[in-house]
Amino acid sequence: MLMRVNAIIIAILLSSCGNKKAAPQADAVKDYAVITLQPRKATIHYDFPATIQGQQVIEIRPKIDGYVQAIYVNEGAIVKKGQLLFKISNPQYEQEVVTARASIKSAVADVKAAEMDVNKVRPLVEKDIVSKYQLESAQYTLEAKQAALAQAQATLANAQTNLGYTVLRSPADGVIGTIPYKIGALVSSTSTDPLTNLSNAGNVYAYYSLNEKQLLDFSEHVPGNTLQEKLTHLPDVTLILANGTNYPEKGRIETASGLISTETGTASFKASFPNPLGIIQSGASATVRVPRTEDSALVIPQGATFELQDKRFAYVVGKDNYVTSTPITTTANDNGQFFIVKEGLKAGDRIVLEGVSTLRDSLLIKPREVRADSLYRKEL
Repeated sequence: MLMRVNAIIIAILLSSCGNKKAAPQADAVKDYAVITLQPRKATIHYDFPATIQGQQVIEIRPKIDGYVQAIYVNEGAIVKKGQLLFKISNPQYEQEVVTARASIKSAVADVKAAEMDVNKVRPLVEKDIVSKYQLESAQYTLEAKQAALAQAQATLANAQTNLGYTVLRSPADGVIGTIPYKIGALVSSTSTDPLTNLSNAGNVYAYYSLNEKQLLDFSEHVPGNTLQEKLTHLPDVTLILANGTNYPEKGRIETASGLISTETGTASFKASFPNPLGIIQSGASATVRVPRTEDSALVIPQGATFELQDKRFAYVVGKDNYVTSTPITTTANDNGQFFIVKEGLKAGDRIVLEGVSTLRDSLLIKPREVRADSLYRKEL
């Protein structure tokens, strides 16, 4: 009996030992390339939303009342100075010219008649046949008729000027904008909308604004005693079009208001760009990119960051080699391969360069230090 019990106990012990599994081994610590951040010379970009305006934007408005009789150009057409644009119909001005010309003919006849009277009376006065007062009266009549002729001529000139307003020509070279009126529409000098807008887009201006903080930062970092002197020290600026492409022509910041609007809290700036091919149209939206060279900027590769919920992060390696995701604020540099860190990191921080998608917070890694010279081989 005792032997049977012992056999059962031995069998149970053997069974329990056979069911035990080996404890899993800890995951191997993987190595990652890291770099210690040190200040470097780099170019920082500052982007400002801008509105494009042509070098010269002219409203084409009628100076008289009338109906649109003819439209000689299409919307978006390129026109030259003096080119015919519109014809306004108003028979009143044609009739005024006819009436003024008739008045001139009548006034000319009156002047000739008065001259004949003067010529007839003068020899009689010289022979003392009639009083000299009759000659003076005839001369005064002649002067009155001459004044009436001058007035009739002025009336004709005014009527011809008004008739000339029925034909509208381009005051400059440019591009025709929208034409809200059609043939037969009634227009006047007090109409809300102009007949069209003429935009001279040989050069275009990009208007943008700086808030008070940005304006102070601009004044602090740009050399010069006055605002205009500071503008002369600014480098060429880039225009980023609405589709995200860079406009090939560089621009210059020419003027600035220098005053902060009490309504918006911003100061207005203007950058000028050549537009020889007419690619940029007045009224378009764009972004003005202003570069600024920093002597001590923190630069990291774009691949060393990741985005999460519209925020950018980088993994910082602690002294114990555990990683922590850190939110950062960045801006792109000239070559588009690096970010310049504005907030979130400091000199001396170690960050992971590659494989950030495989990391998680509090993960232990084996850092593999990368030399800065090899990483920043391309000029920043």
